[in-house]
Amino acid sequence: MKIQLNEKTIEIEAGQTAFGVRKSQKPEADVVICNGFLLKDDRVLEAGDSLVLIVRGAMPSHEELEVLMVSRHTTGVHERVKKAHVAIAGLGGLGSNIAVALARTGVGKMTLLDFDVVEPSNLNRQHYMVRHIGMKKTEALQAQIQEINPFIEVETHDVFLERENLMTYLGGVDIAVEAFDGAASKAMMVSEWVRCRPDRPIVAASGVAGYGSSNEVLTSNPMGQVYLVGDSVSEARIGEGLMAPRVSVAAGHQANMVLRLIMDMQRP
Repeated sequence: MKIQLNEKTIEIEAGQTAFGVRKSQKPEADVVICNGFLLKDDRVLEAGDSLVLIVRGAMPSHEELEVLMVSRHTTGVHERVKKAHVAIAGLGGLGSNIAVALARTGVGKMTLLDFDVVEPSNLNRQHYMVRHIGMKKTEALQAQIQEINPFIEVETHDVFLERENLMTYLGGVDIAVEAFDGAASKAMMVSEWVRCRPDRPIVAASGVAGYGSSNEVLTSNPMGQVYLVGDSVSEARIGEGLMAPRVSVAAGHQANMVLRLIMDMQRP
């Protein structure tokens, strides 16, 4: 019968076990992952199973790296996410954390859009380091993504997005992510997207400020292809700033919604 061993199809005898294949194929492997699950005990393999053998602490070849990076993914995810093209508009607390989460998920192409530079005040919630201060956010985030997952194609645009130029940069993507700070920019992007791309989803956010309960940050589908994350109430204002924990929770919601949408997309 046939199984996948480190993403290559091999033939094994029926009744063989995961640890048996390790012994015959890569006895030095310390980690055995079957269908995305780390095995502590041996199990009999079935036709079509995916087995990944890893030598702990060893630097893999470039050819092996992608396989090992996604070895803990849920079965069937990587084949779809690596074909997806996602745009993230706004690379602040939400956008930078969303981009990192999607990079670790293995999204094939990301378009990153922002006009700003990294400032010290960004470091309380955004996915940047002191060494990035003064850099364009697009450049700083692209560099991080390439360190996390060098197999992702990253396209950057250092641009202020307005109604007039929005679709110039976003027209060809599968999914758009709205991650702006201001309410006016949020409303503009969602309305323009719905008008121009009624066939594609957009994941937006509203109400992520402060340190209120994480359980109040929800993902909803208020209309058509629009998905909204947040509590829709907690806006940043005097006395209620933007804090890393709640912003990161919301960014996680947005990234996970993107993943769910990718997995639901019908592809040829």
